[in-house]
Amino acid sequence: MLDDEFLASIKKQISNEITTLASNAKSREQASKTVELDQASTGRLTRMDAMQQQAMAKENQRRAILRNQQLNAALVRIKNEEYGYCLNCDEEIFTERLKANPVTLHCISCAEAMENS
Repeated sequence: MLDDEFLASIKKQISNEITTLASNAKSREQASKTVELDQASTGRLTRMDAMQQQAMAKENQRRAILRNQQLNAALVRIKNEEYGYCLNCDEEIFTERLKANPVTLHCISCAEAMENS
């Protein structure tokens, strides 16, 4: 079972990441807006580059939203005292694994088994 000190540090790590995601949200939103280029004054390659940058910004926005959902789900699992246990086998997940990725849902054995299947 995870001790209170470890859970407090994980909650702080998660909260810090949520704060960072929120502070960067405006710039991600701005970067993913529709590309509006005057075709008469800009070249085809410039338009293609702008569209590629927009697509990358949209993907970054999607990933940030997903990460935020994962972080909030981890906080709920902590609150419900379900955090740190593999969703597959219900074994405890190593603390080093949780420190590296606080939203991890599976122990190493189950994660490897899912990757190999």
